[in-house]
Amino acid sequence: NDSSEARAILELCPKSPVSSTKSMTGHALGAAGAIEAAFCCVALREQFLPANINFAQSEFPLNIVANKIRAARVRRVISNSFGFGGANAAVLLERR
Repeated sequence: NDSSEARAILELCPKSPVSSTKSMTGHALGAAGAIEAAFCCVALREQFLPANINFAQSEFPLNIVANKIRAARVRRVISNSFGFGGANAAVLLERR
């Protein structure tokens, strides 16, 4: 799933920062998407990009938020969730 997601991000929004908090929480199966969405809400409120901890390198030229949070003006976030058996979802959240 990672390579498919990376290719989609590069095609649709190649310069956007990319992060994943699963490295901090583990895979929570059915709750994983809700946990990511909660992180997104906090990032919108507190104006930072969550870190993808223990990150080394990507085979894709993505703008990864690697190993430490990044202060940023955050107005919108997309949280992608790709589940087992093809249960896929994306949610766009916007700060007003």
